[in-house]
Amino acid sequence: MQDNQEKAAASPVSSASGAPKKVFIKAYGCQMNVYDAARMADVMAPEGYGETAEMADADLVILNTCHIREKAAEKVYSELGRVRELKQARAAGGRPVEVVVAGCVAQAEGAEILRRAPAVDLVVGPQSYHRLPELVRRARAERLVDTDFPVEDKFDHLPRPSPERTRARGVSAFVTVQEGCDKFCSFCVVPYTRGAEVSRPVAKIIADARALADAGVREVTLIGQNVNAYHGLDEQGRPAALADLFEAVARIDGIARIRYSTSHPRDMDDALIAAHRDLPALAPYLHLPVQSGSDRILAAMNRKHGADDYRRIVERARAARPDIALSSDFIVGFPGETDADFEDTMRLARDVNFASAFFFKYSPRPGTPAASLTDQVPEEAKTERLAALQALLDEQRFAFNEATIGKTADVLFERPGRHPGQIVGKTPWLQTVQVDAPASLIGEIMPVLITGRGTNSLFGALPDRAVAAA
Repeated sequence: MQDNQEKAAASPVSSASGAPKKVFIKAYGCQMNVYDAARMADVMAPEGYGETAEMADADLVILNTCHIREKAAEKVYSELGRVRELKQARAAGGRPVEVVVAGCVAQAEGAEILRRAPAVDLVVGPQSYHRLPELVRRARAERLVDTDFPVEDKFDHLPRPSPERTRARGVSAFVTVQEGCDKFCSFCVVPYTRGAEVSRPVAKIIADARALADAGVREVTLIGQNVNAYHGLDEQGRPAALADLFEAVARIDGIARIRYSTSHPRDMDDALIAAHRDLPALAPYLHLPVQSGSDRILAAMNRKHGADDYRRIVERARAARPDIALSSDFIVGFPGETDADFEDTMRLARDVNFASAFFFKYSPRPGTPAASLTDQVPEEAKTERLAALQALLDEQRFAFNEATIGKTADVLFERPGRHPGQIVGKTPWLQTVQVDAPASLIGEIMPVLITGRGTNSLFGALPDRAVAAA
């Protein structure tokens, strides 16, 4: 496969204008979609497509979509309006552009996308994108929808990116270890768009992580729709837990930091919490969606855990790793949510004191049990509750960041900053830090004195520079 990639790169397919073909891929939503977008680029590379960051330059446009919330889905249709204008202008100029809608909206809406968006040539679900080259060729003859769940494992058919492509993407990378979800939360489309929980074998994950490390990646984030339900087989054919996988990845030379996302409270076992205590490479950061602090609403959401169950997990995690940072997801305005239910959510947020969080107004997703509930919360109440929760969680985030000022944190430098002489990195607690330092430090982990904070990032200095400036 590598030989084929290098050959394709040396002899790229040309567009009608004679220029090498380019693919533009836009990812919406979760980290899995970001990972999938990169793999789509890898799949099209042997076909002679180079990546471009400008849609106007592309011969192939792929929108990798998210269906978790109504707004995310509608953004796709809005984007397709702009794509239609591009396609018409390019056709008039004799340089056609092909349009693909992939991901979870594609899986959920299929033929409806072709009906609503005439510019779309191909609709492909998240389990079939390894077949993109074949599907793109077929779609040139007839507009096509492919949203079946294939029998074969797509990961067995995905080309591994070249070291050059990996290096170009930076020193932090995602590795999919698990896909799908069996939890069937009543508000969520993931079990229907991504399918049942499937875990990749340990050996294949290690091979991917080792290839990333060989190309200069220092930090890997193990991702899945329900990543802590991981149960892939080890080399002896036995199911391995996520904690076992952490230990195996940590043994890879070059990998200095491990993260994981997204987790479910029901799968936070003792071994996983102990890994935060015992494994230095595992970042002291836990993204653990709770969604609500009301037991009544959690039951209606089919979460199968209570608010106090969540509090006990947090207590255990902090006992194992006192400096761990907690992050979560919240939904306000779920059907039937009362003022008292919402106050339970506010109380849980105050009790836990999150370092960061994501928060959303409930939006009905077609086909989910919650969409048919009759006691929908008025939009005005959702808006008021979201504003109150956001104010509390922003206050907690600012306080967490403020508490790091004057302390030294190990920062993995990832990329140049917006200003000359500036580079940007991440602390173990996933805080963005801007530092005046040479670009030669990108890829290094260095102690940084945190000197201040902005709205969304921290400012720091290398200790010797801070001393010199004092």
